Amino acid sequence: MSQIKSVLLAFRPKTLTAALVPCLAATALVKAIGLSWDGHVLFYALAASFLIQIGTNLVNDAVDFKKGADTEKRIGPQRITQAGILSANQVMALGSLCFALAIACGIPLVMKGGVVIVAIGIASVLMGYSYTAGPFPLAYLGLGDLFVILFFGLLAVMGMVFLNTGDWMIEAFILGLQIGFHATALIAVNNLRDHAGDKLVNKKTLAVRFGVKFSRYEIAAMAFLPFVLNLYWWFEGYKIPAIVSMFALPLAIKLIKNVFNTEPGPVYNKFLGQAAGLHLVFGLLITLGFAL
Repeated sequence: MSQIKSVLLAFRPKTLTAALVPCLAATALVKAIGLSWDGHVLFYALAASFLIQIGTNLVNDAVDFKKGADTEKRIGPQRITQAGILSANQVMALGSLCFALAIACGIPLVMKGGVVIVAIGIASVLMGYSYTAGPFPLAYLGLGDLFVILFFGLLAVMGMVFLNTGDWMIEAFILGLQIGFHATALIAVNNLRDHAGDKLVNKKTLAVRFGVKFSRYEIAAMAFLPFVLNLYWWFEGYKIPAIVSMFALPLAIKLIKNVFNTEPGPVYNKFLGQAAGLHLVFGLLITLGFAL
């Protein structure tokens, strides 16, 4: 049972809000626009999103161990490859299984959305694998943050709205930015926590490339910008979601204060949870606002 629990924890459940929030928020936006939404689309999109993210997390677990980024000195949560619970090949196989299941869940979405959904799906799986693996690992090149904004923000929301409406909308673009920025705050906290160890193995995250000060301001920007973008909803007449989601602002302020007042270390595991909480609470509140 302890091994099963360790494997489940390797899915990194605190980060799975990045898959949940864009699907829910995009569906609520469709309703707010006055169009109908498809429950089957929501189900399969959620399943595919969860599986892609879990697969990405597992591949990251195995590859970081192989490259020496995860050792007994890591200050983040336990990784199953580094801890010897499963071998790197076993973890990679499990990650590959998740990607295969995600493709299967995407078939009904392709049948509804056509070739553009094929392109998004293939890109999502390939980029999920390439986040840490392959010849051009995004996380090791400092491109992980851009990947999160694009795939867990813009494409996730815009693709979901397209599946329900058949249109690419500016509203979906703005919402995608908001969701993507908060998801990126989460990865930026993670990278700031690990920047010292990542530097030793030449994992060139933005925290490694530009330093602790830059990362702190990046986290602040990613946490705060979604609230600024609420001005769009206000002036477009979506006042309820603009107001309701502002109740998450204290969470952003708390996260920013903590990051600026604390040197990177084990306490950042707590801040990672706060970033995930901000992403989830803001996403659920704006979802509620659109639903109302």
